[in-house]
Amino acid sequence: MKTTGNTIFISGGSAGIGLEIAKQFSALGNKVIINGRNKERLENALGQLNNAEFIQGDLSIESERERIAEVLRNNYPDINVLINNAGDAYAYTLNGSENAYQNAAKEINTNYLSIIHLSELLLPILSVKKEAAIVNVTSIVALAPQGVVPTYSSSKAALSAYTQLLRKAFADTGLEVYELMPPLVNTHFSADIGGANGIPPKEVADELLLSMENRQFDVPVGQTKALYTLFENIRSKLNS
Repeated sequence: MKTTGNTIFISGGSAGIGLEIAKQFSALGNKVIINGRNKERLENALGQLNNAEFIQGDLSIESERERIAEVLRNNYPDINVLINNAGDAYAYTLNGSENAYQNAAKEINTNYLSIIHLSELLLPILSVKKEAAIVNVTSIVALAPQGVVPTYSSSKAALSAYTQLLRKAFADTGLEVYELMPPLVNTHFSADIGGANGIPPKEVADELLLSMENRQFDVPVGQTKALYTLFENIRSKLNS
């Protein structure tokens, strides 16, 4: 897919991976619309971008998703790229001392259900574009769940499965569906689980841009590449 001349919406675009992706696309001359909950952070991010705007709102809330989708449809009818990057994560263990149900409910809502809903709201305009894309940001833990983020791992595994099936559903159209699979990344979001030891978010953004240029729909990054190759080899043997 071309990486210039697009109109791109990036959820969670005020910091971390989302902001780095916004910087990359902005530098290439795309129109970028970032989203987040905190207006101050959005304004700060906007100062680092060219040809960019923001829509403040909490995509974990159904009415907010509907409002934001309506704004995109009405004010940005040329939108042809949706990057579902916003996420929620809780670090804890399944030893009975934490409220796994409440944590999982928040993570599944933000990391899975809200993405399905926002995508569904925008599919009518994305699917008719000559060239369009949806990028869902999953994680290395979708392939190898980690005990420190048990229900986050589960939510990302669910999103990974949905992404693969969405790709198949639109395989014969101009809508491309990408899965971006970063490992641990050094962002504020991952600080509680040792994010300082992770790769820089720019590396994730670089891989996404390269993969989109080459129409490589699965985008494993860093350590995820080895796991992804292992899983693909297993799938190949099972299907042979």
